[in-house]
Amino acid sequence: MRVVVAMSGGVDSSVAAALLVQQGYDVIGIMMRLWAEEARADAEHNANRCCAPEAIADARAIAKLLGIPFYDIHAEHVFKQRVVDSWIAGYADATTPNPCFTCNRAIRFGFLMQKALTLGADYLATGHYARVDQATTTADAAPLLRARYRLLKGKDAQKDQSYVLHVLGQKDLARVMFPVGQYTKEAVRQMARDFGLPTAERPESQDLCFLTQGDYRGFLIRNAPGVARPGPIVNTRGEVIGRHEGLPFYTVGQRKGLHLATRSAHSAPLYVLRLDVTNNALVVGSADELGARVARTRKMHYVGGEPPTEPLRCTAKIRYKAREAPGWLRPLPDGGAEFIFDTPQRDVTPGQGLVCYLGDEVIGGGVIARE
Repeated sequence: MRVVVAMSGGVDSSVAAALLVQQGYDVIGIMMRLWAEEARADAEHNANRCCAPEAIADARAIAKLLGIPFYDIHAEHVFKQRVVDSWIAGYADATTPNPCFTCNRAIRFGFLMQKALTLGADYLATGHYARVDQATTTADAAPLLRARYRLLKGKDAQKDQSYVLHVLGQKDLARVMFPVGQYTKEAVRQMARDFGLPTAERPESQDLCFLTQGDYRGFLIRNAPGVARPGPIVNTRGEVIGRHEGLPFYTVGQRKGLHLATRSAHSAPLYVLRLDVTNNALVVGSADELGARVARTRKMHYVGGEPPTEPLRCTAKIRYKAREAPGWLRPLPDGGAEFIFDTPQRDVTPGQGLVCYLGDEVIGGGVIARE
């Protein structure tokens, strides 16, 4: 069987390719060239971090070492249109968007999947820390559990990436492989050493790939100058206590960077409670005023293809690095959902993902809506 591996020049995708070659698959490596800002003289990096020249060279070298074909394909236009522009639009709507959701849905498992199929591939593999298995179903199982394919967390809890993969459905899971999902990160690095891969010690990038300087504020100023408009900072009584630099520069739960000169040294710290897009106001309050028990999505995607027929007891995450918290998932008639947490969650942030789990299994998720 033929497998196309999405290569990035990093250790995870390199080991994924090596494992598949070792297992006897007909492997092809592909790397996408993604959009980045126009070159600037003051920029340390002028290329997308996922496909910088050195990353392409590393991926090509890995493919040569493994004896597999390698292609790099242009995806700049579709990436800019589908991922970057929608990310900017999210900030313009006073939310804090996660571009990885859009990238996985539209680019990695959309655009790239189609390219893989044109090469005669049976599967597309990536270096994500997640797992796929085929579920055992019974006639009396709840509709939610009748999915043929299940998306599961990666074995390494510290590296699990199932949160950003909740956008996948049954057709996707039937054709994807996550070869490193059953290993820990350290085990993957050791396998890279054992395979003799030069990427074994390559560090990981934590920034968004298209931010050449890792500074999203500067990026928005340069690429969407009308998005950020200064306005008032108000408390929950509606009193103006300062000025903000633009709503896109703040997120729920933020404490630093408010620059409220009116506060005394002994006053309680203030946090961002919400972004009031109607009045272009930043609402702040004390830690006691921060938090919510309910998170709602306007649209909910279910990995199995169907919502539960009644409220479901499960856990949910509201950010990639957040801890799972227990509560009740309730599908709504309009296709959205709400999750009622047992205890208030501090940083329920519009634009981030609400992703629900039953143990290791991903039920689905959606983008948290603004109230």
